[in-house]
Amino acid sequence: MKKAAIIMGSDTDWGVMKKAAITLKELEVPFEVHVYSAYRTPEEAGAFAEKARENGFGVLIAGAGMSAALAGALAAKTTLPVIGVPLDADLDGMDSLLTTVMMPPGIPVASVGINGAKNAALLAAQILAVEDSTLEQKLAKQKQDMHDAVLEKDARMQEEVKGL
Repeated sequence: MKKAAIIMGSDTDWGVMKKAAITLKELEVPFEVHVYSAYRTPEEAGAFAEKARENGFGVLIAGAGMSAALAGALAAKTTLPVIGVPLDADLDGMDSLLTTVMMPPGIPVASVGINGAKNAALLAAQILAVEDSTLEQKLAKQKQDMHDAVLEKDARMQEEVKGL
């Protein structure tokens, strides 16, 4: 199975991005975590993206706040899918969200919601599952479990409403 990369612009982003790592670990998706800044370490960030496919990665998850340029900077240097996680660092995260989704033609970046690291990991797993049936089965089971949990909650609600 190909690996996923979780890349943050700062170690202060770990509080949110850790959710992606936990989700990938639960799904048994191999991953690495790195801190590279689009502005402070552009050469290292670019070199990582350029060599990512060669180094066994299949998808990159990039979390950054404020100007949130990291996802775009990585996407400019690779043909692998890049998923941006806009972080709530300023302006309630709207600046990060808009920077992440407003990429120029030819440099696509997928985006999840503000602080949506768990969904980024799930999207990364779905991308990797295109060629991995075992991972696809884990994702399908997870969705079935969510389905069943909601129906259980509905059944409990119906019982509570009857008792009014």
